[in-house]
Amino acid sequence: MTRLNATPWTALPEALHHRGAPSAWARMTRPGQDMHSFLEAAFLDAEGDLWLSDVPYGRVFRINPAGQWTMEHQIDGEPHAMRIAPDGTRMAVDYRLGLIALTGDTTFDVLSTGGDRPFLGLSDMTYGPDGALWFTDSGRSSLSEPAGRVYRWQDDALRCVLDCVPYSNGIAVSPDNAWVYVAATRANQVWKFSTRLPDTGTPMVGTYLHLSGGLGPDGLACNPHGWLAVAQAQAGRAYVFDALGDKIADVRLPKGLWTTSVTFDPADPQRLIIVDAQFGGVFTCHIPTSRT
Repeated sequence: MTRLNATPWTALPEALHHRGAPSAWARMTRPGQDMHSFLEAAFLDAEGDLWLSDVPYGRVFRINPAGQWTMEHQIDGEPHAMRIAPDGTRMAVDYRLGLIALTGDTTFDVLSTGGDRPFLGLSDMTYGPDGALWFTDSGRSSLSEPAGRVYRWQDDALRCVLDCVPYSNGIAVSPDNAWVYVAATRANQVWKFSTRLPDTGTPMVGTYLHLSGGLGPDGLACNPHGWLAVAQAQAGRAYVFDALGDKIADVRLPKGLWTTSVTFDPADPQRLIIVDAQFGGVFTCHIPTSRT
């Protein structure tokens, strides 16, 4: 296992810091504290632009390779994560609104609120290689109420896959489309189950990783090598594991403890991008294949 130091790349410009009163989400999660942003759900598009969601203030940012920030969307909502669907639709999971499609700078369509079982509060999302959308519904679940859910959205059909997770959070699918990884944040674990779901009922689920320290795992990401990156919230670090679950790297941030999100660069699968929400910073690190 190699210990590495991340390098600062860019940060939310002062001009984009929220200056008004805290939102309801900000007051719920950080009572009595100022919050200029809370950045989540990093991913890179085909042009190499990085996208980030700002949960408390309804914003979605795009950052070009030169580190320049653009606010692409600002909605009356709490978007925890956004992804570009195979057909180009900008899909988002919103803590307050549900599963939505971003249709304009300030507009959106609600695709699902959970039906007969209203969503608790959506958290993160990812597309599998087959185009299936997997997303998490954490609400305020924890070990004392392990009711967090995992959903699959495919062919406009919603299926609740799990409803027993102590804060279901980050989610990733292996590059061969065989496995789904889910951050069970409040258990300090990453769970794993097969993408081949039973016709009815829930899949068999196992603990893939059991971590320690911080709050627990937040964002997850896979690369073509089958590596799994984990943002360890409130610990100022990210971990990278190989497909067998052996730790490849322990990456430390020079500033900030609230590591919320990780993503690999499709153009360079060993380049890891790490997001800190405490200061609105974005960091990078090259993960070597050899171990020391």
